[in-house]
Amino acid sequence: MPAIVLAIFGLLVFVFGYRYYSKFIAQRIYRLDPNFRTPAHEFRDGVDFVPTNKWVLWGHHFTSVAGAAPIVGPAVAVYWGWLPAFLWVVFGTVFAAGVHDFGTLVLSVRNKGQSIGTLAEKIIGRRAKLLFLFIILILVLMVNAVFAWVISNLFISFPASVLAVFIQIPLAIWIGYTMNKKGKKMLIPSLIALAVMYFTAILASSIPALQIDLISYFGGEDAGGAFGLDSVSLAFLVWIVILMIYVYIASILPVWKLLQPRDYINSHQLVVGLSILYLGLLFTWPIAEVTAPATRGVSDVSWFPLLFITIACGAISGFHGLVSSGTSSKQLNRETDARFVGYFGAVGEGALALITILAVTTFFASRGDFLASYESYTVANSDGLNHFVGGAGQLAASLGLPAGVAETIVAVIVVSFAATTLDTSVRLMRYIIAELGQEYKANVLTKKHVATSLAVGSSALLVLLPGDRGFGSGGYLLWPLFGTVNQLLAAISLLLISIWLRRKGRNFMVTIIPMVFLLFMTLWAMVSQVAFEWSGLGDEDAQILLFVLGAVILGFAVWIFLEALALFRKEPPNTDPDNR
Repeated sequence: MPAIVLAIFGLLVFVFGYRYYSKFIAQRIYRLDPNFRTPAHEFRDGVDFVPTNKWVLWGHHFTSVAGAAPIVGPAVAVYWGWLPAFLWVVFGTVFAAGVHDFGTLVLSVRNKGQSIGTLAEKIIGRRAKLLFLFIILILVLMVNAVFAWVISNLFISFPASVLAVFIQIPLAIWIGYTMNKKGKKMLIPSLIALAVMYFTAILASSIPALQIDLISYFGGEDAGGAFGLDSVSLAFLVWIVILMIYVYIASILPVWKLLQPRDYINSHQLVVGLSILYLGLLFTWPIAEVTAPATRGVSDVSWFPLLFITIACGAISGFHGLVSSGTSSKQLNRETDARFVGYFGAVGEGALALITILAVTTFFASRGDFLASYESYTVANSDGLNHFVGGAGQLAASLGLPAGVAETIVAVIVVSFAATTLDTSVRLMRYIIAELGQEYKANVLTKKHVATSLAVGSSALLVLLPGDRGFGSGGYLLWPLFGTVNQLLAAISLLLISIWLRRKGRNFMVTIIPMVFLLFMTLWAMVSQVAFEWSGLGDEDAQILLFVLGAVILGFAVWIFLEALALFRKEPPNTDPDNR
């Protein structure tokens, strides 16, 4: 199968989905009002509530949701063949992710920029809010811990990428200052910053002295380190400490100082990166063939229903609703911008997931090579990201870039996205801790530095727990929960939007259908994991931590849905007098 054919088909579906389906939803379902006063204007404080140009906000939103997850999930899921992953990414983006991201953004904007957790209380009740906040807290904690490990691992594997990533921080602060204090446009400075980053990456690829290789600084892989750690573990520790300090500072700064300009730079990175990869695919046509099988006849793990939790970001992800309602809704300048920011942000992530599938499945010379590299689901989980970096580097190299430079630039892009998601996630965790403090009258938790310290401290502790992927991989102890928890969160968010639409007497089928599909797949997967995999009742050894947390989260989710169902059945439609 020529990869370019799949690329063209997938991109055309995205274009038609945004052009027609999102327009129908904006006008007929969500009924966006250009005159509605958004929370960014109503509560403007210069820190979290800041009216923002839709292109800049799209950059923040897009790069916050498009971390490493839309790369990792599809790169693992092709283990079952390219066809199921391809179909879920393409149609899941149009009919599920776009509706969900767009909807959570609009719902939050219509309710004073409140988070999706707080909205659960308003729509279903206080008990639902508390249960929902617990699920969200576990999710963002996992994201913080695992993304810190991913970034540290990439810094160690690709030391030439480090300087380019670090130089982005002062460049972003400079751009934020010129935009906010001097009223200058952000586009040209951000393009200059991007050029500086890539020029630095190219130099570092060729000049070893510019590569920040901590392992070599500590004497090489076989050398002893310090604190009882070898040099590799010590390098992980140093990077994790640096990352935790960075996210603490980044998550408490006003959004205009670092978050917005850095994310705007990263949005250009993503556009440039996607352009390079898709052009690389075009330039290698007809050579670029998908060598992976369309479907895998025999596998050690069934794709149904696990595919739908393995590919979360890139098809639909509950974390996106946290970003939409947690940060993006507080920066939306006009309500009509929500379609571009929310739905088109999901389309952008779908395009990234699509090229991930094609990069990985064209990376291998033959079907046999692919099957050898994806011999089991466990191997796919551990090596999928590296296969993407190799495949993406191969596509970039087809444009004339040296292989080493191409891999470094890809690593810079992946790290930049992961870092964006990491500090957005820490900021969201600060909001949630503050909400819980307010709920339980623990006023000390509402203080910015206290909430941030708890968020960063708990994430660091989880990272440093012993894990099966080496030092610093403690977050992976909980990572098997991520897919199911993330998708449960998306299903609950779609349920909240559906109840809101029903109260207004509008057609809620556009949200209820993907909600039912997602709920069915996720509950099936979670019950299978909790009852047969983590409990020890099946062939696998018991995993008590996953079993207990998984059972609690599953119980909370079912509880929320039962309360919502009872409310849904007894409450007549069109009960909202303010039917905007």
